[in-house]
Amino acid sequence: MRVLVVEDEKKTASFVCKALQAENFAVDVCHNGNDALAAAKATPFDGIVLDIMLPGRDGLSVLRQLRERKNTTPVLLLSARGEVNERVEGLDAGADDYLPKPFELAELVARVRALTRRGGENKSTTLRVADLTLDTLTHKAQRGSTTIELTSREYRLLEFLMRSAGRPCGRMMILEKVWDYHFDPGTNLVDVYIRRLREKIDADFEPKLLHTARGTGYVLKVAE
Repeated sequence: MRVLVVEDEKKTASFVCKALQAENFAVDVCHNGNDALAAAKATPFDGIVLDIMLPGRDGLSVLRQLRERKNTTPVLLLSARGEVNERVEGLDAGADDYLPKPFELAELVARVRALTRRGGENKSTTLRVADLTLDTLTHKAQRGSTTIELTSREYRLLEFLMRSAGRPCGRMMILEKVWDYHFDPGTNLVDVYIRRLREKIDADFEPKLLHTARGTGYVLKVAE
C-alpha cells in the first residue's frame, strides 16, 4: 500500500511517515498543496493523509481538485482546528475521514489502515498490460498461462511499472517508489533489476513489454 502524506510541519510529517513505514506502508511526503496535486496525478496512491492548513493551496482546495479530477483515493483530513463546521465542510468536499490535532500516531495508522482496506475493496486487485497480469493481493504474476516467480523487490518494481503503464519512469523515480531512496546511491541497482525483470517477463514472450525510454528511464507498454 502506498500512502501520500501532505503536511507542512516537517517534524509532524516525519513522525507520521515513520509510523506508517513501520506498518509496511510505502510513504511519499509533500509539504504544500501544489506538490500534493502533482504527486496524486503522477502516482496511484492507496490513501492520502492531508493536512488542511497548508501554505499556498490549502487542504480543502486540494481535496476539491482531486474529486473534480475523479480521483477517488481515500483521504484522511488532519486539522489543528476541530470545529464541527470545518469537519462537515471537509466531509462534504469528499474526505473519507477526519482526525483533529493533536492525535495519537497509533490512531492515525489505524484509520489509514481502515481507509486503504476499504478503498481496496472497491477496486480490482489485478493489474494487466497485454497478456501480463499481476495480482496485488497474492503477488502472483503471469504472462499468458505461464506463472512468473518474482522476488519481493522484483514484485514491487513490476507493480510500480504496471501502475505507471505507458508513462516513462526515470531511474530516480523508481529508486524513490520501489526502494524508498530519496537520493542516488551511485549504483546501477535499477538497471540490474530491470534486466532481471526483462528475463522473466519478456525473454520468452511476444510482444516485448519492458522498453528503455531513451534519456528518461523505462516504460512498460505494448510497442506501437
